[in-house]
Amino acid sequence: MPPRINPTARQERLGTELRKLREAAGIESREAAAFLGVNQTQISHIESGRFGISEQRLRRLTGLYECHDHQLVDALAEMTVQRLKGWWEEYRGVLPPPALDLAELEHHAAYARAFQMAHIPGVLQTEDHVRAASLFVNPHLPEEEREMRISFRMRRQQVLESGTPYDVIIHEAALRMRVGGSKVTRAQLAYLLQASERESLALRVIPFATEDFAGAGLAVQYFGGVVSQLDTVQIDTPHGAEFVDPPAQLHRYRTQLERVDSVALAVDASLGFIRRIAQEL
Repeated sequence: MPPRINPTARQERLGTELRKLREAAGIESREAAAFLGVNQTQISHIESGRFGISEQRLRRLTGLYECHDHQLVDALAEMTVQRLKGWWEEYRGVLPPPALDLAELEHHAAYARAFQMAHIPGVLQTEDHVRAASLFVNPHLPEEEREMRISFRMRRQQVLESGTPYDVIIHEAALRMRVGGSKVTRAQLAYLLQASERESLALRVIPFATEDFAGAGLAVQYFGGVVSQLDTVQIDTPHGAEFVDPPAQLHRYRTQLERVDSVALAVDASLGFIRRIAQEL
């Protein structure tokens, strides 16, 4: 089987974690290859996500690497299991790969935390909001492609229906941004209130009047893995979604989110705040 041309972020992450374990054990890739009875190039492809690996071989390798973290090994083994392709695969070849990687990341997350300074989080946007934003940002986008992007964004809301714990903090600036006009914005705020009735969703707000808040500067989503070593941060960039997982960077973003969390209103106060903004429109 030829190597994958474009491995997904999840496939790359599995390979990266195996490489980290090998390097931590002080084992060269040629030793790992000899242990499995394959050539060194195949180990390189596995560690880059270009080749898959069976659960049996993964467990043999982690044994060679003397990884005694059984929860991590089980989590990695789960990532090797071949399953039916996720719904996001319907959009491959139409939407950029990072968008599909984000949907896959959301699907597998044990929990999620998000902070948005200037935008409503994607999984909480109404269809009219998504369409208005798309028309403003990409006015010349072909209609068929636009509808596919809107369809994709709406289907991402499945993560809310799955019951995945989702903690969201939105700055007042994002709530007051009249994307699509006042009518669309009122409907968007009403949807936020409706979505907040889900037990899995905790929605909080940072008002303009909050003191000692310097603005985190980034739209950030923190996705918890089955084990903490598999946590991932997603940040928005002008070129699309970017994924971050080095331990030092994960710690930095956790600290940033804790700071944001410390100045946000409580849930009940936040929902009351959103209602007042909606009444002002």
